Amino acid sequence: MNNTQTVAASQEKILELANQLAKEFFKTAAKRDREGGTPLYERNLLRKSGLLALPIPKEYGGYGAGWPIVFKVVNIIAKADSSLAHLLGYHYLTVCSTFLFGSTQQYKTFYEETAAQQLFWGNAFNPRDSGLKAVRENGRLMLSGSKSFCSGATDSDRLLVSAQEENGEVLLCVLPTHRAGIVTEDNWDGFGQRQTDSGSVKFEGVIVYEEEILHKADGEQKVFPTVRTHLAQLMLTHLLYGIAQGALEESKAYLKAHTKPWLSSGVEAAEQDPYIIQQYGEMSLNLHACSALIEKAVTEFDRAWAKEDALTEQQRGECGVAIAMAKTFTAKTALHITSTIFDGMGARATSDQYKFDRYWRNARTISLHDPVAYKLRDIGKWYLSSELPPITPYS
Repeated sequence: MNNTQTVAASQEKILELANQLAKEFFKTAAKRDREGGTPLYERNLLRKSGLLALPIPKEYGGYGAGWPIVFKVVNIIAKADSSLAHLLGYHYLTVCSTFLFGSTQQYKTFYEETAAQQLFWGNAFNPRDSGLKAVRENGRLMLSGSKSFCSGATDSDRLLVSAQEENGEVLLCVLPTHRAGIVTEDNWDGFGQRQTDSGSVKFEGVIVYEEEILHKADGEQKVFPTVRTHLAQLMLTHLLYGIAQGALEESKAYLKAHTKPWLSSGVEAAEQDPYIIQQYGEMSLNLHACSALIEKAVTEFDRAWAKEDALTEQQRGECGVAIAMAKTFTAKTALHITSTIFDGMGARATSDQYKFDRYWRNARTISLHDPVAYKLRDIGKWYLSSELPPITPYS
């Protein structure tokens, strides 16, 4: 077996494992959506699977999977349960942020301990929330305050934290979740993504050691670390894509098994109704368009990531436009599909026993992470005047 065959076999094994987990998660997805809370059993299945080390290079104990496979795994899980995919995708985002913002020794240490112990990462990173302050007292750096939208913080082992220093600068650090003074709060009550634990985290005089503060050895500001935004946007895009896929597949199964043809349709089965056929044709078409846009965006991101510190603002911007196109169209498609499926399935499909509404609620919640209108603005400015999107935590 040559190297290409070995890589293909390894990738096939990873995707098979992801599909097995997805099947298990799907069995209880509707029930757990109803209950909310922290999916401890499912999180432990992810720990035991080894997938938490998926993007970590082999030299540090991980799988060494490339971003196309990592995104595919997130997408597979999202088709079954977008909350669990959210937790997994944000784990990858946070642990790989140490490569973007930390020194070689720092990310090496975090990678190795994550792979060896299957550590689950969460975040207290929200860039729009300045409620967490970093101050020095008696020679020690202390964190006090709170952060909101801390997806995956509950039951995590490590937290990626951003705080505001006294001089207004942003401090980034990695902390053990169970350090004294850190309190993860059970206050996430969004109507979608109900098991992401995206509530708040309080910090009450939490000590931060110097080696936990992320910093590059040369201290020079480069473009490459800003692709964290692109990584986050692509994770969200794959969640939305998975939701749309899952909704369409489950509605198709329900349609064939339960939906009765309309009395004046003149057909014997609902799937023979020309209006339903047209709806599913359009939804399938839009999903295929999403796939093409996402594939291009992932390819652009993979290239940008490979350039590391050689990445230019122009290259980053072009990558950002591709991602904005994929995310915007996928968000619109997910919202359309998760609503339109009810037209075909009929009134009985609104029964609470099925929880088909969870697909729309999840898609709507994710779509509000950052405004679609501003993505369209960025795309329009690029098309009309070749203006690059601004470098922000969201573009």
